[in-house]
Amino acid sequence: MKMNAGVITHKIKESKDFYTGVLGFGVTFENDFYLLLHTPGHEAEISFLLPEHASQQALFQPAFQGKGMYLTIEVEDVKAMYAAIKGKDVPITIDLRQEPWGDHHFAITDPNGVGIDIVQYAAPDNAADN
Repeated sequence: MKMNAGVITHKIKESKDFYTGVLGFGVTFENDFYLLLHTPGHEAEISFLLPEHASQQALFQPAFQGKGMYLTIEVEDVKAMYAAIKGKDVPITIDLRQEPWGDHHFAITDPNGVGIDIVQYAAPDNAADN
């Protein structure tokens, strides 16, 4: 089984620019109303669909309203990713932090309002390193 998250949005170009330019995603498929992107290692995908498109059933017509959704991207070196994203002048929504349960993470927001939690998982015993 394979899954990808999808966002119904008018901001397909902005989404493509953000995910490819900021996060290094690649384009799997693209046409005038649909965009499918993949993570750098092809482990996951995200898609974007134009709202109210005639080819789509009613369930896939309304645009995402920008709230109530988040994505988590696990990385091997969250400090390096944080520095790289800050270097691209991307606004940081939640600054780099270490959680008591071990997550070392920060968050950004995509053009559609989707929160993206960029995390390096660690055991709680390693949580003191911030």
